[in-house]
Amino acid sequence: MARNIRSLSLPLLALAVAGTLAAPAAFAQSAGDWTVAVGAHQVNPDSDNGKLAAGTLPLDIGSSTRPTIAVEYFVRDNLGLEVLAALPFQHDISIDGLGRVGSTKHLPPTVSLQYHFNGQGTISPLLGVGLNYTTFFSEDARGALAGSKLELDDSFGLALHAGVDFKLGEKGAIRVDVRWMDIDSDVSLDGVKLGSAKIDPLVYGAAYVMRF
Repeated sequence: MARNIRSLSLPLLALAVAGTLAAPAAFAQSAGDWTVAVGAHQVNPDSDNGKLAAGTLPLDIGSSTRPTIAVEYFVRDNLGLEVLAALPFQHDISIDGLGRVGSTKHLPPTVSLQYHFNGQGTISPLLGVGLNYTTFFSEDARGALAGSKLELDDSFGLALHAGVDFKLGEKGAIRVDVRWMDIDSDVSLDGVKLGSAKIDPLVYGAAYVMRF
């Protein structure tokens, strides 16, 4: 699965797992609490995005950074249901040997069920799993494909989440996190299907978390 999800950003996951072994509560959330996390994240597609036209056109999809917001409601102590949203990400699309041939925008709304472990002191790790829906729009063909109509189909797939909250007070924390999303999109040019783009990005970022 995407080269073992590219090791799921080993330094961050190691910190999250280590925090789960500690005992005292830090930035603990109770059933009925809400949190809002406002920050910025980079969508970093897998280095191998597949090949189009019967394997003759290797794809390269660029990264993009945008502001994000995540709202979470705690259905039980330390167990929350989170919705992630963002401003539209924009990615350049290149083909080896042809250079930049287009661009696309996407929105990746994601719903996750996640558990916040009691950490040590000011540190509280979290792990989550959920579903991602990615919608592509404003596709633009250029360069070698200028004048053609480029289309990327929407995608629906698994999403994984790991992060660490660093407590700033009773109601606030700084969160650093990483997500992996299963994003595959069928690519068409002038109505002819060329193949599938395997985007499968890691999404890195940081946010300020407010608890209500």
